[in-house]
Amino acid sequence: MLLKDSTKGIIKMHGLRIDRAFHNYLYFVFYDIYVRFFLWLGNTLQILLGKTKIAKYIFRAVINRYHAKVITMKEAGKILSLQEDVVLGPDSSSMIIPFPYARSIILKEPGFIAVMDCPCRLARPDPCLPVNVCIAVGRTTAQFWLEHGQKYHARRVSQEEAIRILSEGRKRGNVLTAWFKVATGGRTGVICSCCSCCCGGIEGMRIISKLKGTEGISNIAASGYSVKIHEEKCLSCGKCVEICAFDASGLSPDGQPTIDGLRCLGCGVCVDLCPASAREIFLDPKKGYPLDIDLARRIIKGAG
Repeated sequence: MLLKDSTKGIIKMHGLRIDRAFHNYLYFVFYDIYVRFFLWLGNTLQILLGKTKIAKYIFRAVINRYHAKVITMKEAGKILSLQEDVVLGPDSSSMIIPFPYARSIILKEPGFIAVMDCPCRLARPDPCLPVNVCIAVGRTTAQFWLEHGQKYHARRVSQEEAIRILSEGRKRGNVLTAWFKVATGGRTGVICSCCSCCCGGIEGMRIISKLKGTEGISNIAASGYSVKIHEEKCLSCGKCVEICAFDASGLSPDGQPTIDGLRCLGCGVCVDLCPASAREIFLDPKKGYPLDIDLARRIIKGAG
């Protein structure tokens, strides 16, 4: 049987690592089964090994190879509006992607975009809708989705439609994330619109937080921003508490808004959806650098 062009592209991307190319193939061809299995495995390991030191090392090894960076709607818009290739890292990109593996910012033919059903939502018995929200930026992955992802309703979309899909998800309170995986060439290119109830990545973060000795370990990196509250504008309506995917927003007994700085990953959802515009987002060096394409170019060029 002849290989499809997109399969050849995956093999070429991985070079001599045929094992990773095979992993890449399995990952996307059996997307929902893959996610469902690893959610089950993560919960099982947490139950069996959660109180042992070995659990920390197992989960750290996994998240170093499979993780995400929280991005804002503005940053997502820049990625989805690119008119030229972007190739940054991995040698100097650790300031933005704080993991030892899978941290290259590689977006080749970024105008070639595909969207397909979210595997995390497909893995749930009663998923949030719509499910057709996962976006691949760049020909290698997007073409593979189109040729192998018919059962996930893969389709090619314009840059404008991709931005619209994320914008609509944002209105529903979705967190935007850029995923980095060794299995997909150690690079980004998959942009997700994540809800806290369905997202396997956010569930994985919760599983890791329950393990012994995992303080400071997470599979989702902060955006590089923090949130400032303008208390004089706050209505104490609780909207921020309701929509926060990371349980970082709260209200004090007297109704004053609070933010847990350790839990907050700077996604900006509470800022965008606050009915009183009582919050704003700001660059926070303690949270790392954001995945802003323009800023990333300047930072990495300066580091080099």
